[in-house]
Amino acid sequence: MRFNLIKIFLIISFILFQTEAYSKVSDKNKFNHKYLSNYFSALVSYDAQDNQEVLKYFNLSKSLELNNIDYFKKYIFTLINAGQISKAIKEINNWENKGNSNFFETNVLLLINNLINKDYEKVNQLLLKLNETQNQNAYDHIIYETLESYFELFQTNEILDEDNNKFGRLSAITSAFQNCYVDSEKTNSLFLNLINSSEGDYSRYLFFYFSKKVEEKDFETIKQISSTIDPIDNSLIILQSKNWVEKLNFKKFSQLFSCKNEKHLLSEFFFLIANLYAAEEDYILSNFYLNISNYLNPRFYFNLTLIIENNYITKNYEISKKILNKFNNQDELYKWYKIKKISKIISQKENDIKSLNFIESEYGKIKNPSTKIVFDMANIYKSLKKYKKAIELYTLVMNQIDKNSEIYAEILYRRGGSYERLKNYKDSDIDLLNSLELVPNDPYVTNYLAYSWLERNYKIKEALSMLREAYEQRKNDPYIIDSIGWAHYLIKDYEEAKKYLLKAIKLMPNDPIVNDHYGDILWMLDKKIQARYFWKNALIQNETEEKLKEKIKEKLLKGMSEL
Repeated sequence: MRFNLIKIFLIISFILFQTEAYSKVSDKNKFNHKYLSNYFSALVSYDAQDNQEVLKYFNLSKSLELNNIDYFKKYIFTLINAGQISKAIKEINNWENKGNSNFFETNVLLLINNLINKDYEKVNQLLLKLNETQNQNAYDHIIYETLESYFELFQTNEILDEDNNKFGRLSAITSAFQNCYVDSEKTNSLFLNLINSSEGDYSRYLFFYFSKKVEEKDFETIKQISSTIDPIDNSLIILQSKNWVEKLNFKKFSQLFSCKNEKHLLSEFFFLIANLYAAEEDYILSNFYLNISNYLNPRFYFNLTLIIENNYITKNYEISKKILNKFNNQDELYKWYKIKKISKIISQKENDIKSLNFIESEYGKIKNPSTKIVFDMANIYKSLKKYKKAIELYTLVMNQIDKNSEIYAEILYRRGGSYERLKNYKDSDIDLLNSLELVPNDPYVTNYLAYSWLERNYKIKEALSMLREAYEQRKNDPYIIDSIGWAHYLIKDYEEAKKYLLKAIKLMPNDPIVNDHYGDILWMLDKKIQARYFWKNALIQNETEEKLKEKIKEKLLKGMSEL
């Protein structure tokens, strides 16, 4: 509170003495506490990312006529995040003669506006201003150079400077779209190179490849590739694309995107920039560029998912819900994404029971849900400890997919884990062992099965051998380290057990099971004071289950030798 008061005092001092605001409004007899109060209310609302409130208070404080770059920048950002792009451009043009609009983001907006209106003379001027107003970060330079290349492309219909290594993968992506714009023979191979890249997940570009193939009327290639797409383990845009192909709804691709459309190309570029900022947790700039992206291609509502996620992460749940309402209910997987996200918001704002009731109700309305939807619902049940229902749906999914696929092994693992939670160890072991047959030595499945055996005091030596193999693959995984340490404890090799659990406790200092295990080991090594410390630490953790709490309370009361 004291900090906030100091902050407000400094802001007032800045406005009164470091700008021309005081003299200007004094001369006009417009300065009063009401305007200043509205301005500060706008700043508070801005920090809370409440766009409507920000705009209300900024409009009420305009009578101050502040020649204040910070005021103007926040006002423009708020207009953008409220989706009022056209108004933002108008305000920038109105303020330009005051010198307040000359910062990087406003120049980006003006440049885009003139670029899509083909006012190339103005674009050339704005490129100079954009270069001058770059901030000290790599992304501004990428934006400047990429917009310059698009200016040259749109003006000449030629790719004048094609350097695919200048900005790494970003340059390769830009190259693919620009080649598509000029109808280059390289287009298809450039998209395929991205899709098949081993440097990261670029599967998203399969949508754009399909879009290109639709323009070429090469539907057979689309159907052939679509048939190979995993129905579960893929991104939303790819799974929805697969759904459109299966329904022969090819027009969806051309409705949402065309590389011959200049706005669409720019939209995709700014989506990439927004992703870069989101990865750095700069959600203000991420949302700024996302809203520009949406303004340029409003039909391509997949890009809205990142705005939704940004606002969800920053707990602006109402904004997320508002944007979710823009989704087309006719597109099955987009609709399901909307349902899942609303369910998560209900969980955060209210509780898990209401969240589950909502998603169960919506799931029940879906006729013949896709494999992905059934799989998601199974995972939801498992996360909420509704193991019987989870098993039922995992079984349904397994009947719909290839038994030799890795995703089949993943489902066996998840169903096996659900059986184990119900203490149905026979079926659990069958599923987990079958999973390991399909994907031998998977460290996480191995760890789960081996630890399950340890908990039952079953096949301890075999479990230890399995855990050693898992540990060799994942030496820094705290769960595997805990498991192998606990195996050494069970064979009474306490010193060796301590080595592993000490490493696990450093990686997960607040995990209740790790603390409990380490306490047990220390007790057996006659370090009873230290043992009690770690038991107590396990006891105070929010995620500690009641059964474990009771066990620890007994140990704190009686020690281990008397239990």
